Amino acid sequence: MTEKQLSDFIKRGQEVLKIEEKGLASIRKGLDLNFARAVEMLAACKGRVIITGLGKSGLVGRKIAATMSSTGTPSFFLHPVEGAHGDLGMVRTEDIVIAISNSGETDELNSILPAIRSFGTSIVSITSEIKSTMGRLSDVVIKTKVPCEACSHGLAPTASTTAALAIGDALAVCLMDHKAFDSKDFKKFHPGGSLGRRLNLCISELMHTDNIPAAPQNCTLHEALTILDTGRLGLVALTAADGKLSGVITDGDVRRMVCSDKFDLNQPASKTMAQNPLRITSDMSAAQALDIMEEKEITVLPVIAEDGTVSGMIHLHDLLGKGRLKFADNPRG
Repeated sequence: MTEKQLSDFIKRGQEVLKIEEKGLASIRKGLDLNFARAVEMLAACKGRVIITGLGKSGLVGRKIAATMSSTGTPSFFLHPVEGAHGDLGMVRTEDIVIAISNSGETDELNSILPAIRSFGTSIVSITSEIKSTMGRLSDVVIKTKVPCEACSHGLAPTASTTAALAIGDALAVCLMDHKAFDSKDFKKFHPGGSLGRRLNLCISELMHTDNIPAAPQNCTLHEALTILDTGRLGLVALTAADGKLSGVITDGDVRRMVCSDKFDLNQPASKTMAQNPLRITSDMSAAQALDIMEEKEITVLPVIAEDGTVSGMIHLHDLLGKGRLKFADNPRG
């Protein structure tokens, strides 16, 4: 491409963004009591917020539903065609439906609105035409009329879909403010984000270092199991005379001993321990430890210092922030 062609692309892109900016400015200036009433209705909703729309409006609706759900307003997307073929069974009286259509004359959408109204369910519409069929079927209409589309032919939804998306964001943020939804609440609905940050931490930042369940390998099985029980981590580390890790006994080992009738509490713990067990070091990442636990199907690992002594323990729940995943106890190397 020539330098002029590249320059033309930049100029055209700037024109499109300017048109979209004008569209948003127009929507902002025209925001009225209908928007406030919509927020009031949504804030008082005892059910779910159901977003519906077709085509590009449907894609915008999916994003709005996702934003609301992640910010404390239970919401989901309902495809109008699927709704006409049975999915209206998901709609309840206490729900509120947000219908999106730029023209307000989307046949597939308007065909299900009368049925929704018959349930006693309130309808909020986002459209550029207040007096459209969809507008007349709605309890509240939020007008999203933009001066023009960015498309040269005025056909492809561009500025209008941006306006609808922005109105959805405005509704979601107003609801967040009303509910005093804060960063702690946000993290509850985004465990993947907090988990990702947690798995980047070093084991040294997460491991147990106080009252580590450990005992000399020449102690009795009874003594080892007492420490296993009080340690409450599902594993007791057994050490040699030089203090280095020599083996472990887990809750799973105890179950297997009981089932095999090899349960002599007076025998040395070294006779029943798993030798050369899996272990990690404190400089490893939580993600590395989690990979080992998932691969070997174990829930706890001893953490070893450079000299081979036990410096701590790490449990699966520590890695997941007290998650609920459970694997079998069997950390045998």
